Amino acid sequence: MTRFALTMIVVFLLNGGAMVAKDEMQDSAVENAIEAVGEQIKRQPDDPGLLARRGDLYASIRRYSEAAADFGRALKLQPGSASLLFRRGSARFKSGDISGSIKDWDRQIELEPRAEKSHWQRGISYYYAGEFKKGQRQFELYQTFDDNDVENVVWRFLCQARVDGVKAARAAMLAVRLDRRVPMMKIYDLYRGKATVDDVFAAARSGEPSDRILHHRMFYAHQYVGLYYEAVGNAEKARHHTLEADGRPIGHYMWDVAHVHAARLKAKQKK
Repeated sequence: MTRFALTMIVVFLLNGGAMVAKDEMQDSAVENAIEAVGEQIKRQPDDPGLLARRGDLYASIRRYSEAAADFGRALKLQPGSASLLFRRGSARFKSGDISGSIKDWDRQIELEPRAEKSHWQRGISYYYAGEFKKGQRQFELYQTFDDNDVENVVWRFLCQARVDGVKAARAAMLAVRLDRRVPMMKIYDLYRGKATVDDVFAAARSGEPSDRILHHRMFYAHQYVGLYYEAVGNAEKARHHTLEADGRPIGHYMWDVAHVHAARLKAKQKK
């Protein structure tokens, strides 16, 4: 990347531009942008916008603890910012701080009640915190926001299965008309007891997808097959597929979910 291009990125960020996605610039350029914003912060330490911007940059290269720290400093200056609470909650979750993410998102929703029904991220944090009833309720709320999302229905199943058992959760599964993302409908059928794990992977490979598309499909197949095996009590297969998902990074929050899950499994194995 040329010095001119890097300068343009930094100027864009310093003037309120949106966070640049990681796949649009090299990590080294992001590091340089972080340094440039840091120099601005030295001159203007009480500017929450600069702190938030650097937090976004840290998050874009998965330096989540540092992102959360910057969002926290910004929150001390703007304690009523729902946006900052959402961003710190996301960074906290991705760094493995599940309870911290819930605390931030609960406060965010106090400030911005309309955000509650669409807050699937909080539902996932509830699952990993072992607050399964709260997670189930959150995913039921999300169903009133989007009733055609297999992932939401599956997470609701996963929460309910921990409380009422797999049979009851399967009987109470919410309806999905058509989630066009492959292999989501086959994942839905797996959780309903109408398809096999082999069917899910066959669907993921169907249609001669490009390498990029296949990579994404296989990530989701492994992630939700791993979670399925966790629900039905097959810890060995759950671990295998979760680690497979973790090894297929994608530019989406759900990969961070897989990564957090894998880290928890690895930590448990070391004990």
